[in-house]
Amino acid sequence: MMEFGSPWAFLLLLVIPLMLWRRRQSEPRAVRYSSLNNVAMAGMSWRQGIIWLPPFLRVAALVLLVIALARPQHGLEVIRDISQGIAIEMVVDRSGSMGQEMLYDGLSLTRLDVVKRVFHDFVLGDGHKLEGRPSDLVGMISFARYPDTVCPLTLAHDTLPRFLDTVQLVTDRQEDGTAIGDAIALAAARLQKAEEAYLKQTDAAQEDYEIKSKIIILLTDGENTAGKRDPVAAANLAASWGIKIYTIGVGGLNSLNAVNRFLGQIARHGIDEKKLKTIAEKSGGIYRLAKDARSLREIYREIDSLERTDVESIRYVDHKELFGLFALAALAMVGAEGLLNTTLLRRIP
Repeated sequence: MMEFGSPWAFLLLLVIPLMLWRRRQSEPRAVRYSSLNNVAMAGMSWRQGIIWLPPFLRVAALVLLVIALARPQHGLEVIRDISQGIAIEMVVDRSGSMGQEMLYDGLSLTRLDVVKRVFHDFVLGDGHKLEGRPSDLVGMISFARYPDTVCPLTLAHDTLPRFLDTVQLVTDRQEDGTAIGDAIALAAARLQKAEEAYLKQTDAAQEDYEIKSKIIILLTDGENTAGKRDPVAAANLAASWGIKIYTIGVGGLNSLNAVNRFLGQIARHGIDEKKLKTIAEKSGGIYRLAKDARSLREIYREIDSLERTDVESIRYVDHKELFGLFALAALAMVGAEGLLNTTLLRRIP
């Protein structure tokens, strides 16, 4: 869109008619003849046909100079989105006990498979109550005896399903165990450098994205049985870095393993709920118990409502000065007028 920085300059256009009137008044008086019939019969040369051109060029040059003085500008509206996001590390237990079955939409799946499916809906949305987390940095850590980074913190959420497929139950007895403390410590370390992770994967400026908060969502069905770090000590470390931990105990009276389901017996879970509550409280999070897929979804919805982000759009106009183009055009017309007056349309006094 065209704008003018100094629109008052257009008042100078009022001077041009006055200049033309003064010029006409200063022209020499005509010589009177008794008859111009013979002159009319003589016809008109091509030079006489363009005699009007130099005055026109001068007036056009003056108009263009006035427009240049008015500072024409091309304004381009630019919209910049300033996103506030949350850096989320999912910490998922993949120890052998996560192979027990849990109901998911009428299907009997392993606890780990249910956790992965609901996590997928949490991040990408389920088309109903979970809208997804498009503005959040999301990463994933799985653990048994040792924690592993499955997916680095990323905004490219379309890659998450492929990473989820790589998370499988531990098969080696030597690697089985539940290292909750080490997993929390690793997740906290990843979140502590979340800003660096964001800048490495995008060309956007740092001010275009603000990490509003950092959280860990820990899902386990057991108690800490391996690792070097105590879970509460790891929670204190996370809290010192401003990281909040939401803990979810996976399992309960509705979970059956294959043998016990055949025998009609209820499988008891070994969740250390007291410690999971302490971990959450130390960091300002909450603890919830998910007995089935439905309750796990409800917990995610609760977390989703507690940790929301907004996108702010800043609008500004980027102006480009165009007065130079009009000034050059005016100069070209003045030059053309002078050239015509000194060559083709030169007058003899």
